[in-house]
Amino acid sequence: MSEDSVLLGHGSGGQMMKRLIDEIFLEAFDSDALHAGNDAGVASLGCSARIALSTDSFVVTPHFFPGGDIGRLAVCGTVNDVATSGAQVRYLSCAFILEEGFLLQDLRRIVASMTATAREAGVSIITGDTKVVERGGADGIYITTTGVGEVPSHIELSGAACKPHDCVLVSGTLGDHGITIMSQREGLSFSTDIKSDAAPLNHLVSSVLAAAPHTRCLRDPTRGGLASTLNEFALASQTTIEIDEEAIPVRDAVRGACEMLGYDVLQMANEGKMVAIVPEEEAEAALFAMQASPYGKDAAIIGRVLESAPIADSSGLVQVRTAWGSTRILDMLVGEQLPRIC
Repeated sequence: MSEDSVLLGHGSGGQMMKRLIDEIFLEAFDSDALHAGNDAGVASLGCSARIALSTDSFVVTPHFFPGGDIGRLAVCGTVNDVATSGAQVRYLSCAFILEEGFLLQDLRRIVASMTATAREAGVSIITGDTKVVERGGADGIYITTTGVGEVPSHIELSGAACKPHDCVLVSGTLGDHGITIMSQREGLSFSTDIKSDAAPLNHLVSSVLAAAPHTRCLRDPTRGGLASTLNEFALASQTTIEIDEEAIPVRDAVRGACEMLGYDVLQMANEGKMVAIVPEEEAEAALFAMQASPYGKDAAIIGRVLESAPIADSSGLVQVRTAWGSTRILDMLVGEQLPRIC
């Protein structure tokens, strides 16, 4: 790493974050589950049962925003990360870092939101921790959630499993969460209401796996957006993934906001969307399963894994086929597009 201290870009979900994880955390911790590069680590308990475990911290500001709040985000984010392993999500823990002076009425509101979201997802919050720091020691409230689930014996999901002719699906419109947070933080208003897509997707995932049992991998495209997710898949599987720009669902208001502000919607954060790579022969069944979910009505097939890489010696590549018939390379976000998105 060329930097000598932590920068905001190291939390972006893009190339800087990947370098930080690879060169510091992976090198030090060096476990097979970590090297798999998935959102949840899968491990055996020494018997036939396998568990999926994921942990995440939430520092978003503002704490309340259209479509959700930091509490809903914390539950959804961890439930979705565990679900990407194919696990049946069972339990959550939650830890709170509270700043002296944080309003108890806001804390009650956040906890009530977490309770409602956990109930919707069908999971139980069974343990936790609370710490209070002095004024100025935190931005009101930070939440860390850890989730655990049971992985069925027949399920093995991994970005390394992508194969030529596989189809790329996304469960709905992109960029909603990132633009919502940006607009609230900067006091921007749009002619159409935009709200976060924060949602628990474990039931949607279960439906997809039932309809498409040979699904290769799943990922929720949070920090770094669709661009980072697909690049991670392409790198893990040493393939080239091509997506069709016109097939990608994006709300007009979100697209307009991105164009106005100079953002690439494919790099914007999402908190209630799922990306799936499935065999071509199961793609329509997976799409139907997504669209039958209350959080998947705008699902679409947006691309495919190519037969061979169009660029020699490529170690993994994502390209976008534009409306004009040309292609462009879709890179991971380099630095920080919008800080503290979750």
